[in-house]
Amino acid sequence: MKESSSVKPGRRQKFLFAMGTDIRAARGTIPLTDLRWNSLRILALLLSDAFGLGLAWQLARFLNRFYSPIPPQLVWWVWLGLPSLFWLFAGVTLLLFTHYGLYGGTVRARDYLRAAQLISCVYLISLVAAYFYDPKLDAPRSLFFSAWVSSVFLVLVTRLCTNGLLSILQGARSPTRVFLITKPNRMHRLSQTLERRSHYQVVGAAMVSTANTEPTFQRILAARPDEVLAEDVPDVELASGLYWRLRRANIPLRLLPSSREMLYRRGMPEIVAGLPTLMIETSVFQSIDYRLKRWLDYILATVAVLLLSPVFVCVSIAIRLTSPGPIFFRQDRMGLRGKVFKVWKFRTMARDAPQRQAQLEQQNQTADGIMFKLQEDPRVTPLGQFLRRTSLDELPQLFNVLLGQMSLVGPRPLPLRDVAQFDTWHHIRHQVLPGITGLWQVSGRSDIETFDDAARLDLHYIDNWSLNLDLEIMVATLRIVLTGLGAY
Repeated sequence: MKESSSVKPGRRQKFLFAMGTDIRAARGTIPLTDLRWNSLRILALLLSDAFGLGLAWQLARFLNRFYSPIPPQLVWWVWLGLPSLFWLFAGVTLLLFTHYGLYGGTVRARDYLRAAQLISCVYLISLVAAYFYDPKLDAPRSLFFSAWVSSVFLVLVTRLCTNGLLSILQGARSPTRVFLITKPNRMHRLSQTLERRSHYQVVGAAMVSTANTEPTFQRILAARPDEVLAEDVPDVELASGLYWRLRRANIPLRLLPSSREMLYRRGMPEIVAGLPTLMIETSVFQSIDYRLKRWLDYILATVAVLLLSPVFVCVSIAIRLTSPGPIFFRQDRMGLRGKVFKVWKFRTMARDAPQRQAQLEQQNQTADGIMFKLQEDPRVTPLGQFLRRTSLDELPQLFNVLLGQMSLVGPRPLPLRDVAQFDTWHHIRHQVLPGITGLWQVSGRSDIETFDDAARLDLHYIDNWSLNLDLEIMVATLRIVLTGLGAY
C-alpha cells in the first residue's frame, strides 16, 4: 500500500517544497540605504553609551579621589585616562545592551528602563566577583555607589539626547514604505492614519483573505516596502506562512493585534493532553505590586508638589493677571467603579467656556463625537495655549492623586458628557483607578481620532499592567511633555 501516492500537497505546500530549502533561511537582501542608516544608528548609540559611562567614571573619580581612590590591585592598566576596571565594566555593559536589543531600529520607552536595570546588574554582580577575586579587598564604597548612580543617570541622559538627534535626522530621510494587509473597510482609514500621524508612506495594499497567495506576495515584492503591516490575519497557518515568506525576503512583518491577541501574549505555552495551550495565571506578587504602585503614587505626588510649588505660584499669578475668573478649573469626571469626582486643573479657557461648548459641538473634530476636541478652540486663552502645550495645566491633578481619586498612571478620567456616549465595552476602563497620564497620552494624545482607538490602548494597559509598564509610560510622558507632541 502506497500512502504517499494518495497525499497531494496543497498550493502553499507546493510552493514551500519548490523552494528546496528550509523556510527559515533568508534569501533576500537589505537595501544599502537601510544598512547605512542602521549602522549610523548603532554607532551613535554605542558612542553615546560609552561616553555616558566614561563621564560617570570620571565624575566618580573626581568626587572620591581624596579619600577613596581605586585600590592599586584593581588598576592593571590605564588607557585614555581611565583605569582598566572601567573598560571591563563598559565592555560588559555594552555587550549586555547588545544582547538585550538596546541597539534595535525602534526607539522604545522600555529601553531606558532596561538600560538602567542592566547597568545596576553589572555593578551588583561586580560586588560578588570582587569578593571571589580577593575576599580581603576592601573596595571603596563611595566610589562604587557614585559610579553606579552617575552611570545610570548619564547613560539615560545621553541616550535621550542621541535618540532625539537621530529622530530629527530620520525625519529628514524618506518616509518608511509600508504595504498594508487588512480588511477592505479598513484600508482607507488605516492608510490615512499612517500617513498623517507617522513617517510612513503606503505603497500598496491587499485584502487579508489573499495575504498568503502568490499574486499578493509578488505585489509586495514589486512595491519594495520597508515593512508589511497586517491586521486581523484570521488563520494561524496563514499568519505563519506570511511571516516566513516575508522573512525569506528580508521584509519585516508588523501585526496590528486585537485585544484578544494582546491577552494571548500574557500566556505561558504549555502542552496539555497533546494540545498547545496558553496558561494565563495571576502573579503571586500582584497585590504587592499594586500596593507598591499606590505608595509610589503618594510619595512621588508629595515630592512633586513640594518641588513644583514655585511653578504652582507662578502659574496661579499668571492666570490671575491675564484673564478674569478662578485660577483652578474643576469638572466632574468618571472615576473608579463609576464614582464621580472633581478633577483639578489650571484654568486654560475663558470663564464662560462650559456654557459656550454647546455652540461649538458641531465643530467637534473627533470622528465619532464621543470626545470633544477643537484644534483651534476659541475659548482657550493665550496663556492657556502655553499651559496646554507644556501640560502645566495638568499639575493640580497631583492633589487628586493625594486624595486617592487618581493614580499617576492609568486611563484618563473623562467628562460625564463623553461617558454618556460610551459603548458598553468602553466602560471596562472604569475598573481601574484613572491616571494623570496613560498609554493613550504617550501613543498619540490629541492626534487620536476615535475613542475606540483610545479605548483599545486603555484595554492594552489594563491587560498588560505592571510596575515596569508604569515606569515606561512615565518616561515616555516626560519626553512628550518636553517636545509638546500632540498637545493642543
